[in-house]
Amino acid sequence: MYSPQTLLSLDQAHVWHPYGPMPGKVAPYLVESASGVRLRLAEPVGGQRELIDGMSSWWAAVHGYRHPVLDAAVQDQLGRMSHVMFGGLTHEPAVRLAAKLVEITPEPLQHVFLADSGSVAVEVAMKMCLQYWQSLGRPAKRRLLTWRGGYHGDTFHPMSVCDPEGGMHQLWGGVLPRQLFAAEPPAGFDAGLDEAYADSLRALIAEHAEELAAVIVEPVVQGAGGMRFHSPAYLRLLRELCDEHDVLLVFDEIATGFGRSGELFAADHAQLSPDVMCLGKALTGGYLTMAATLCTPRVAEGISRGEVPVLAHGPTFMGNPLAAAVANASIDLLLSQDWQTEVKRIETALRAHLAPAAEVPGVAEVRTLGAIGVVQLHHPVDVVAATEAAAREGVWLRPFRDLIYTMPPYVTDDADLARIGAAVTAAAAAG
Repeated sequence: MYSPQTLLSLDQAHVWHPYGPMPGKVAPYLVESASGVRLRLAEPVGGQRELIDGMSSWWAAVHGYRHPVLDAAVQDQLGRMSHVMFGGLTHEPAVRLAAKLVEITPEPLQHVFLADSGSVAVEVAMKMCLQYWQSLGRPAKRRLLTWRGGYHGDTFHPMSVCDPEGGMHQLWGGVLPRQLFAAEPPAGFDAGLDEAYADSLRALIAEHAEELAAVIVEPVVQGAGGMRFHSPAYLRLLRELCDEHDVLLVFDEIATGFGRSGELFAADHAQLSPDVMCLGKALTGGYLTMAATLCTPRVAEGISRGEVPVLAHGPTFMGNPLAAAVANASIDLLLSQDWQTEVKRIETALRAHLAPAAEVPGVAEVRTLGAIGVVQLHHPVDVVAATEAAAREGVWLRPFRDLIYTMPPYVTDDADLARIGAAVTAAAAAG
């Protein structure tokens, strides 16, 4: 057994963490186990050995950790097979998962491509759209339109539709495909439609319709690009414009899927369906990596009529049985409960417990939607100081840019939500 000090030393020397330098400059917290909504650390941080996870492990662990239902699903599947290739073979967990996703997502999404991660799901979605138009003999339709403030993943084509200036991918601007960007949608879930902004979208899509393969957006909540909320009215407008100008519509619901925004899918706020939808993160309850790209029969049949009548994509671990089994269990667990009431409970608690943060010097705005709470600063956050301040309150948070936010597991109780609110406020004061 390695000591905690040895592990952290080896980590610094060899492990490249996300969005970090190599070698690492700031020691990460060493987690030895997790249960419920708590992470148990190998050594205390800020006097705390256990931290409430205010992040759901990057928004995925909606049921918390070591949930007996999800543990049992993995163990049962492990006794059958952990993996088998998906090319030329199939298996019950993947088939059941595809059928389940078709059942719960908006009509007419009917076809499911199982991917490894959210970024790959977006890659597949973009490839579907491009190949669709190629197959229909319209190769000029090869660009995508999105709005600024978005984030769709770190692989190359998804990077091209992330915010080109405010995002983290400016380094690659000279080599990425050049996409079209509208201004950020006006902020505010309840703000309604801004007609001037709507007119700008109408003009932009009309002007470029002949070269546009698709519009891709994060519906209602722009996640890692800035944790901004916008009105569902803009989704309805995009659906109308895409139909009018023969452009496909893609919703990236990797962060918003499975209840996070207060509806099962953010598209449900607008009561409509895209042509392509990407899912991930909470799909497996945070247990294993898996994502999915769903499309309509129109898209699938269009691709199948092409010179290359197949979608040329096939990850080695596509449809992994372990991941599919726990995804089925996670979705069933979610839908067997009154999840909507629980998310509303979290929203109400976060609104109350984050309210004091509005009085902290340097705080620009406090906002909540569903099981999402955000404190935005007037300045870039001191990540180390803010993280340590939250840890002293017994909570794990991961601030970024000018944001301190929380997306707690749905099983977080009221007392722990109060502690999360206090931790976010303390982090804002320190950061």
